[in-house]
Amino acid sequence: MAKVIVDGHEIEIGDHERLNGIQAAERVGVNIPRYCWHPGLAVVASCRMCLVETGTLDAQTGKITMLPKLSPACQTPAKDGTVFVTNSDKVKQAHAQVEEGLLLRHPVDCPICDKAGECNLQDYHFEHGQKERRADVRPFSSRRREMGDTVTLFVDRCVMCTRCVRFTREIAGTSELMVTNRGSHEEIDVFPGYPLANKLSGNVVDLCPVGALGDKDFLYEQRVWFMKRHAGVCAGCSTGCSIWVEENQDHVYRLKPRENPHVNQWWMCDEGRYGFHYVHSDQRQTGLRKHDGKAGTNYVAIDWGVLDKELHASLSSAGRLGAVFSPYLTVEEAFLLAKYVRELDPEAELALGPVLTVGNDERFKSGFTIRAEKCPNRRGVESVIRHFAGSCLSFDDFLVRCESGAIGGAWVTGGYPQPAFDESVARRFAAVRTLIVQDLWATPLWERATFQVPGATFAEKEGSYVNHADRLQAFKWAVRPPAGAWAEGPLFWRLLGRPGLYHAGAAREELAAEITYFAVASGTIPPTGVDLKLNQLAGAVT
Repeated sequence: MAKVIVDGHEIEIGDHERLNGIQAAERVGVNIPRYCWHPGLAVVASCRMCLVETGTLDAQTGKITMLPKLSPACQTPAKDGTVFVTNSDKVKQAHAQVEEGLLLRHPVDCPICDKAGECNLQDYHFEHGQKERRADVRPFSSRRREMGDTVTLFVDRCVMCTRCVRFTREIAGTSELMVTNRGSHEEIDVFPGYPLANKLSGNVVDLCPVGALGDKDFLYEQRVWFMKRHAGVCAGCSTGCSIWVEENQDHVYRLKPRENPHVNQWWMCDEGRYGFHYVHSDQRQTGLRKHDGKAGTNYVAIDWGVLDKELHASLSSAGRLGAVFSPYLTVEEAFLLAKYVRELDPEAELALGPVLTVGNDERFKSGFTIRAEKCPNRRGVESVIRHFAGSCLSFDDFLVRCESGAIGGAWVTGGYPQPAFDESVARRFAAVRTLIVQDLWATPLWERATFQVPGATFAEKEGSYVNHADRLQAFKWAVRPPAGAWAEGPLFWRLLGRPGLYHAGAAREELAAEITYFAVASGTIPPTGVDLKLNQLAGAVT
């Protein structure tokens, strides 16, 4: 193992690890400031903010020989015997001078800048900048240039780190961005006739260390210090990107990628990033209603406090039962619903709801993939169904059984971002005597239901999803459902007569003990999730 010294602290680096000075310093809790360096992009060492003292330790004599000049930590490999000094007066003065140089040309328009509160230039100025400003604050003009449909450039704020340019070349592979002009006249721009339009374009806003690149969807919507962030999982496709859900007062304002080397690294696609607005749609259903039993479509409102008794009584007298499990349910919700339905009818039919697919998988230069399957938890729900029923009934086969009159009571869960059950589907439930529809939207199937039960979106529930690669990721709710709606988990928990408040972790412990596929999902789930394929291999061996 290689031994590296950072500010007097000795660390060991694995034989197959390739770290630079910034990464080595992080091992001892030292954060070296930087603008141009990012772990997912090529090293250019252009900003000079990460300058440090470097040297070499002679293993035989113990003598340390330091280089006379400072070196960029991002470009200096951490090899055996390398010495880094990040806190000397020489280093501190270099950082202060780089900051000062940037601020000579940077407009001090923090009060109107969207990046204020999460801006590296702000933070580094207070931490590493000069004590006093030695130049006049120059008047600024917020020259604004449209880069595409999702991103705008505030030209004067740019510090020319070129992260955005490298992203479009190395990660997206589309190369729309470039550097124009030379020297102090350099600017970021798009190639003529090629706007920033790739499906990963929103990531350049995350990469920008200052306020130069603005997200049009979020621009001037909220100050970042008012928002709370919650670890979540994107429900846009079966990739299951790890994300941050950022909200204020139960309103989601933006989604950002959360680093996960096993799933999405540092990125997320624009479909997932901007696809959350249905959470606050005024078309969502929030009233719990029951059909009055008379001809027509007359409904009466009922209270959530009596719903469990009403449902139990209606389903118990309906005959053969069946349930449709939406691939937007969490693993825990699917498990609890299956247990409830099978308690009422041990032979109940269990089917997977419609699985939405759009086109083909889109794979980018970096390997990041947008999946054609647009459901976040098909694999998890299928595994739960197979445990209880032995096989997973398709939605079409379930409709055939409903048409034949073989199913007297059906529970259909939805939660899709768009209405998924049209009139042709609704007609096939005509022979079902008791129909419970749990959904977000007033679809034709909803209008035919005996009980209309409003559900919750991905941001309003806690639990876990299993992505296309069998990785289970757990998450907490970020915002509360709108008044009049419940998340599915608490309702199923109550129907089963479980004491206390719903807790997804407790439900996950139960299913992990009961279903081998989920065995490693017991206990605390790491932020990056757990690989369920290990359970499949163990099951094959046993």
